[in-house]
Amino acid sequence: MPAAAEADLLLVLPLALPLLACALGAVLWRFPMAQRGLTLAAAFALLVAAIALLAHVAARGGPVASQMGGWPAPFGITLVADLLSAALVAAAALVYAAVAVYGCADGPTEREEQLYHPLLSGLMLGVCGAFLAGDVFNLYVWFEVMLIASFGLLAVGGGRAQLDAGVKYLALNMVATTVLLFAVALLYGMTGTLNMADLARRVPEVENRGAVAAVALLFLGAFGMKAAAFPLFYWLPASYHTATPQVGAVFAALLTKVGVYGVFRLFTLVFAGTAEWMPWVLGAVAVATMITGTLGAVAHWDVRRILAFNVIGSVGVMLVGAAVATPLAIAGAVFYVLQDVLVKANLFLVAGAIRRAGGSYALARLGGLWRREPLLGLLFLLPALSLAGLPPLAGFWGKVLLVRSGLEAEAYVIAVAVLVAGLVALYSMLRIWTEAFWKEAPEEAPLAPHRMGAAERWLMLGPAAVLALLTLSLGLWAEPLLAFALAAGEQLTAGREAYLNAVLGGAAAP
Repeated sequence: MPAAAEADLLLVLPLALPLLACALGAVLWRFPMAQRGLTLAAAFALLVAAIALLAHVAARGGPVASQMGGWPAPFGITLVADLLSAALVAAAALVYAAVAVYGCADGPTEREEQLYHPLLSGLMLGVCGAFLAGDVFNLYVWFEVMLIASFGLLAVGGGRAQLDAGVKYLALNMVATTVLLFAVALLYGMTGTLNMADLARRVPEVENRGAVAAVALLFLGAFGMKAAAFPLFYWLPASYHTATPQVGAVFAALLTKVGVYGVFRLFTLVFAGTAEWMPWVLGAVAVATMITGTLGAVAHWDVRRILAFNVIGSVGVMLVGAAVATPLAIAGAVFYVLQDVLVKANLFLVAGAIRRAGGSYALARLGGLWRREPLLGLLFLLPALSLAGLPPLAGFWGKVLLVRSGLEAEAYVIAVAVLVAGLVALYSMLRIWTEAFWKEAPEEAPLAPHRMGAAERWLMLGPAAVLALLTLSLGLWAEPLLAFALAAGEQLTAGREAYLNAVLGGAAAP
């Protein structure tokens, strides 16, 4: 197969597979078991396709692009994959597969007859589309696909609490998408294009630098709200704790990452060097987000709420890369983002198993799980310690790179904030461990303790075990991922011309 045709196929498959699963799942809405089989097949097919795309991009040593319908950039729809976006698609596919297996632990549920599987596939379509979008308008479109599917997943089959959380989630995210659309319109008015590669050439030529900075701030606000960055994070702790374990795992692992990805893509490609004060704004947002997330985690005594606030704290750590904006800082953020996808999905899946085995998410009503379910305790401990950044787990190496880059850039406040946030996150994780696993079980449990059967145990704990082993492996053998992250950081900073040439063919657009 010619290289161009291979690239076209590999870029289209991550969109075509979940789209096909979504359509067929809607047709099979009355047949839950058939939908489960379809979701499993689509998830593992997407995983294979995503790994093939990642291998192709890595072998090429630079970004690959495809022009849909044969329309040349910047006039048509462009799909682009570099090391970061291809790795994120692969990580998303892995989470999709883990959640598909985990969901088989229960018998057919009412949710599955209310379009749960098509909505899950639709969410994956939006996530993969956002990572591969080559222009900002299509990035907005994929955000809308994600918003519709994620609201449906929150509300379908739920009670009053889920509907209340879904309305809050929808309302606040609608504000974000409206701001994003407004920013897209202003950017088009200034430059006459929306293709990101073309924008990278045209934005520096705009004479009104104040207007460019204002549009950049609008994009930062929209992406910041999608990522649950300070001060626009309220929707996340108001909604994530009401979701099922599978939905919570997908949300925590992927949705905020799309917002973070938007910040990295636009502020390294389109708005790089827009204003001298922009890194200070990004740094302040990163530090405030870390503080907000970690303190919120300490203040709560519900497993899911603690994990939800730690999602926010991790977003602050990731934004440090965009604030410092050196190749080393970007590499540290890439490393941290990739391992955090595994960690957050793992923790929310394990939280569901804690609820199944202990009868509650409330720490005051849990206890004694270490004696009854030691494997569950181990599968919680590994991602929890990686979240806190303890060696030799994967989270440690990402934070080492970020702290080092902060010190080299003399951003001492940011470096100290990363360290302090890690310590507070460690405290919140150890509190879950102490209360749920180590202390004696309370005399009056809300539900009778449930000892999981063999099939149920492996369907629930098997995906968590795979994610935990990957987290441990990436920590013990970190050199390949470190090299990958450094190459991705180099592409996002010094390798901008390679991105432009892949999309525009090395010629300025007319």
